[in-house]
Amino acid sequence: MTETCRVVVLISGNGSNLQALIDASAQSNYELIAVISNKADAFGLQRAEQAGIDHEHLSHKAFDSREAFDDALRKRIDHYQPDLVVLAGFMRILSAGFVRHYLGRLINIHPSLLPKYPGLHTHQRALDAGDREAGATVHFVTEELDGGPPIIQAKVPISGNDSAEDVAKRVLLQEYRIYPQAVAWFASGRLRLNHNEALLDDSVLPPGGVDWTDA
Repeated sequence: MTETCRVVVLISGNGSNLQALIDASAQSNYELIAVISNKADAFGLQRAEQAGIDHEHLSHKAFDSREAFDDALRKRIDHYQPDLVVLAGFMRILSAGFVRHYLGRLINIHPSLLPKYPGLHTHQRALDAGDREAGATVHFVTEELDGGPPIIQAKVPISGNDSAEDVAKRVLLQEYRIYPQAVAWFASGRLRLNHNEALLDDSVLPPGGVDWTDA
């Protein structure tokens, strides 16, 4: 992209990944133009306000169905005319119509090394399986829950006495590194989705995406 990439971020809570995107944006090629939360008390809305970013609350509880909420949310997002929509702790399963509307310009971060452990409780599941590493994955969003093609991953070691909380803290630090990187790749035109494959510099990425563990 030759112009600055316009990004809308969707959140539901603390917004720590949002803060990482805000911090990185000053030295990058994207602009966070709006933050939308489905929860009024999400601390991420305060982060947006402090950064001078437009922000608003749209409660899913005000709608009779998932599709009705998603339709209203889509209208609010499209008002800002974004190039990219970023899910940063947005705790909603999105309807198929919503995903199709933004296909190829909708990304998410997930706290596991996808395709391992889609869904919830990822760190405990990794511990229960005896895994020796965990991590995070940024991926394109498709209609399959946490099933879109991975873009970038970072791994962390798991030791024998780790709790799920220990692993979560370690993984979160990696999330703050890889999410801004993925957004920057998209903003520069290097990253795109093509027929359910993630391409970086026109090369199809491997099943786990780019390994950014030691970058």
